[in-house]
Parts: sequence; structure tokens; C-alpha cells
Amino acid sequence: MVAIRLLVSNTQLALDFYHGLLGFEIIEQWGPAFAIIERDGVTVWVSGPGTSAQQELADGQQPEPGGWNRLVLAVASLSETLAVLAEKGYFPLVDPVKGPGGTQALISDGVGNVVEIFEENA
Repeated sequence: MVAIRLLVSNTQLALDFYHGLLGFEIIEQWGPAFAIIERDGVTVWVSGPGTSAQQELADGQQPEPGGWNRLVLAVASLSETLAVLAEKGYFPLVDPVKGPGGTQALISDGVGNVVEIFEENA
């Protein structure tokens, strides 16, 4: 099994974003703090406040959402996906960037993480 654990500040808002807007399927949900979601064979463990993943470490560090590691979601049309997200109040953090393999936009998921929406070059 391979899964990505995604720390979030609010599990329900995360599910609204990943399930409601980006098409992840909710596989399991254990209370208000944890859910397992899946899209295109990728399993993500959504871990909110109160989960074991966010407990203080022995040295006092507190795991929290954020950082620049991110989920990359390939889409058929970046412009169409960004339009759907904008209707719900999610906007790119910077203008989309075109690279040798495609074009990407970075979106805050609203719960402490950055998601890369990627359209491959035709």
C-alpha cells in the first residue's frame, strides 16, 4: 500500500475542496477529523486536528499543514478547472507557469496546503 498523508487545519473544508471540487472519492471517513480519499489510483489520508498525525512530537515540534511538497493533479483543461475553482473562491497563488512539459497553477486548498493543477502540453 502507498498513501499520502495530508495534514489539514479543517477536515470538512478539505473534503469540500478535494471531493466536492477536484473529484476525489471519499473511501472512508472516521469521525470529523480523518478521511481516506482516492482519485486515479492515488490514496490520500486527510488528517485534521485531533488525529494521531498532528500530535506533538517528543521534542516539542507540532506537525502542521503546509510546506511546498504538494499534490499534483493532472487535468484536461487548466483554464476550465481554474474557472470552476474560481466560482467557489479558489484562485491561483500566482499566474500559471508554462514549462517544457505543460502548464501549472498553484492553488491553496483553504486548509493549509498548496495543490498544483497541471495541464500536460498537447
